Amino acid sequence: MTRLHEAPHFVLVAGEASGDQLGAGLIESLRTRFPAARFSGVGGACMLAAGLELWFDAEELAVMGLFEVLAHLPGLLRRRKQVIARSLALQPDVYIGIDAPDFNLAIEKVLKASGICTVHYVSPSIWAWRQNRAQKIGLCADKVLCLFPFEPALYHQFGVAAEFVGHPLADQFPLEPSPTFARATLGLPLSGPILALLPGSRAGEVQRLAGDFLDAAALIKQEFPKLTVIAPMANARTEAVFDRQRLPEHSVIKIAQQAQLALQAADVVIVASGTAALEAALARKPMVVAYKLHPITYFLARKLGMLKSAFFSLPNKLAGRRLVPELEQQQVSGTAIAELLIPVLQRKFVAGIENAEDGERVLSYLDMHLSLRQNADERAADAVAAMLPQPAENDV
Repeated sequence: MTRLHEAPHFVLVAGEASGDQLGAGLIESLRTRFPAARFSGVGGACMLAAGLELWFDAEELAVMGLFEVLAHLPGLLRRRKQVIARSLALQPDVYIGIDAPDFNLAIEKVLKASGICTVHYVSPSIWAWRQNRAQKIGLCADKVLCLFPFEPALYHQFGVAAEFVGHPLADQFPLEPSPTFARATLGLPLSGPILALLPGSRAGEVQRLAGDFLDAAALIKQEFPKLTVIAPMANARTEAVFDRQRLPEHSVIKIAQQAQLALQAADVVIVASGTAALEAALARKPMVVAYKLHPITYFLARKLGMLKSAFFSLPNKLAGRRLVPELEQQQVSGTAIAELLIPVLQRKFVAGIENAEDGERVLSYLDMHLSLRQNADERAADAVAAMLPQPAENDV
């Protein structure tokens, strides 16, 4: 007989742009193992291109924060019910929830109870807030695939199966980034300072941060008139929000996606906390990381003791120390950001020197890169494939 898992069915549900990229890489790696496999679920353009049978677009799930979810709750609950019903009807071999924990974990819990194998790909940031989720996640997922080496231990103390697979971004970024190549590819000036703005991949993030980022760019440009300001746009929705924050004095070159090249081209970066901050580190760039939630969300998180970590940015968490400046809530302003980045540009373009702090930061970025460079797509696919039921001898 044919092996049971020769043509497995995988349901994958991603919640935003970064999850869409992870899902596409996982689909491609699983397909090399199972050419006849079926992939269906929720994703974006990358997963669609990789062969996903799309149920609806992942952008519908890109909502961040406690308070912000309330306005979208009816639609999210409706979509969740649809995913549960469709998954139960299809009975896939494995359900893979990619990030979007507030959406995916509830689905995984129902499916796991029904006997469907569940994998959660990308650990929620339990190191930063709501650490008690680790035990609850184990009730939902048969296995958690972690992007960072410090995460499995947080699960193992609760008896939850978790495995470090590495981060696909670390595989994608070159170990020796070439700013010249990136600038030439994007048609940017080959000399002179470049500032990259990355205010987030969610509309809410961009709405809260873009104005401050643009104000900082304007202040920096007063000190460096030849400054080129670039802003890679995650999608059309965030671009529309970004454009509403711009004033005539904000001269910005928008770049359709291509965040990795934009970061490699830049000299300094202003970035929202999240995956993009890690990308900036992999590109070896000085940065300021900003974090701004809806005021009610932030108040509740602080009041309920949900914010646990000393750091909220991935570069600092991975380094275990304050490697890059972090600004949160009221600390975020154009002036505060500019005051942190102007000295960096002065050292490079005026004094022409690198101080010890600059050199130490670059070395820390390299160590970080090497620790995460684990061929993640392949390791994640191996972990998922291992979850498939093994055929009995007489099934062969």
